[in-house]
Amino acid sequence: MIAIFKKELWTYFGNWSAWFIIGAFSLIASLFLFFFENDSNIFDIGSASLQSYFTLVPWLLMFIMPAVSMKTLAEEQQSGTLSWLFSQPIKISEIIIGKFLAVWVVGILCLLPSLIYLYTVYVLGIPEGNIDLGATFGSYFGLLFVTAAFSAVGILASSLSQNQIMAYLLGVFMSFFLYFGIEQLASYKLLGGLDYALSTLGFYQHFLAFSRGLIDTRDLFYFLLVIGICLFLAKVFVEKKK
Repeated sequence: MIAIFKKELWTYFGNWSAWFIIGAFSLIASLFLFFFENDSNIFDIGSASLQSYFTLVPWLLMFIMPAVSMKTLAEEQQSGTLSWLFSQPIKISEIIIGKFLAVWVVGILCLLPSLIYLYTVYVLGIPEGNIDLGATFGSYFGLLFVTAAFSAVGILASSLSQNQIMAYLLGVFMSFFLYFGIEQLASYKLLGGLDYALSTLGFYQHFLAFSRGLIDTRDLFYFLLVIGICLFLAKVFVEKKK
């Protein structure tokens, strides 16, 4: 597993793809937060808060993480190196987990430049430091799990596809549905008392709890369960290709 993890990280950082993704992610976030006129612009909001950033980031991750993960298994199959991996003394579960951890690390590194935003908002507060640190750090903690969940979904999409483009499109669709689609279906109130239960199946409600500064073991368990199911299914689909 460690060997796969190191190999994947070298693949990302050795050819500058990870640096490009991290830079693009930070640039887009900066434009929305400080330059473009929109509901996320911190200066337009006039409040020392990063909540607009935490609202924006899941939408960026929805497109970024499938791009990071699309080649993890689809490219291996397309190039024929997946068969070579099968011949090595390594379990399929170790291959899946190693690739997942590498994708997750790239996702976490995309979030690190936002500490500059945190410092900026902290300094601009009146008085200085007038920011809800509980909600802020709770949101960061939640983003770690949202990033991990999107990474696992991307790995699953890559295991289902034979080329990277299909893996990316499938990953975006699955991520969109799990984060926003389920929440929208619940908002139509078609199931009566079951609408709330339906909304809890999506990422949004569980991340919302973190953004309020609440760290609930039920939300942690939810994300760990989603990650576990996605990686298990990816393992099943890869085993069928053996």
